[in-house]
Amino acid sequence: MKMDAGIDMNDLTDEERRLLDKIRLRKEQLIEDIKSLQREIHGISEEMDTMDVDEESRENTREKKLLAGKRQFNLNPTKGIAYLIDQELLEPDCEEVAKFLYSDGLNKTAIGDYLGEKEDFNLDVLNAFVNLQELQDMLIVSALRQFLWSFRLPGEAQKIDRMMEKFAERYCDLNPGIFTTTDTCYVLAFSIIMLNTSLHNPSVKNKPDIEQFVSMNRGINDGGDLPRELLESIYDSIKKEPFKIPEDDGNDLNNTFFNPDKEGWLWKQGGRYRSWKRRWFILSGKCLYYFEYTADKEPRGIIPLESLSVRECAEEQSRAHCFELFGLHTDCIKACKTDKKSGKVMEGRHNVYKMSAASAAEMEDWIKCIKTLTGT
Repeated sequence: MKMDAGIDMNDLTDEERRLLDKIRLRKEQLIEDIKSLQREIHGISEEMDTMDVDEESRENTREKKLLAGKRQFNLNPTKGIAYLIDQELLEPDCEEVAKFLYSDGLNKTAIGDYLGEKEDFNLDVLNAFVNLQELQDMLIVSALRQFLWSFRLPGEAQKIDRMMEKFAERYCDLNPGIFTTTDTCYVLAFSIIMLNTSLHNPSVKNKPDIEQFVSMNRGINDGGDLPRELLESIYDSIKKEPFKIPEDDGNDLNNTFFNPDKEGWLWKQGGRYRSWKRRWFILSGKCLYYFEYTADKEPRGIIPLESLSVRECAEEQSRAHCFELFGLHTDCIKACKTDKKSGKVMEGRHNVYKMSAASAAEMEDWIKCIKTLTGT
């Protein structure tokens, strides 16, 4: 008498025995299929592990090549760009190269030299570079300060001429109606640079006064005069604060911000009134600094990142791509800012610092960089 799983085979009909045999065969096939799947999954897992190692190795190699390309650019801008294109780290496209020139770690004298070249591709890059400047709703002095902070002007007059021409076109496109023609903006921009040199170069003995500056700019507005109030405000601004010219020798205090971990425009929510204001942020040395303009000598505020972390947060007041800094062990963030009216340093009033980026990718990059610095 045969028994199968407690079943007496003699009690089964022929049909039941045939059905049982089919079930046994199907069971064996299923077991073999499961073993085959297990072997396949194991093989895929090993392959993925290898791919992860290869991907990490490729990323490390890419970062090393990118750093080498930046160093080459600082020594010889043309060769540096050629190297990065050859290594497929940069597209041979003027707009992509222009974006690269805003990267961290580039010598601003080298940027100016590259933008000043007269080759067709360099001229296209200059045009794209200037078009990345956000100059809308800015006074011309503030716009010029920002523009001249993004690179160091070369010494040759022809190169400066091309750069100022592009600046004038961009400024007038974003601020229509301020000047009659772009030529007016171009001439005035040159005049402002000359005023800055005359007022602050120690070798210039006879400093121009306001009347001389006004006289120098008569008739530049398509034959007419610019408002005296505008020229007076320009003169006072330059006399009070000269242009901050980028230096690459490491002796300037502002070089603290020359090789930051990250920099860029963000919208920041206020602590008391909750309004949003556009600020230039620099992440460096486990501190987050923010400025009203890129050319400002001193930050409007400083946020030490010790004992802080960062996280994505919900959109607010039509602001997308929001993230916030928050305390790990406290509800109040220790920070400071400069009062715009009195100039006094004040303690910040934030439980969290909320910021808004221009895109999801930009937001994620800020979060990643801050987390890397804070180790959170």
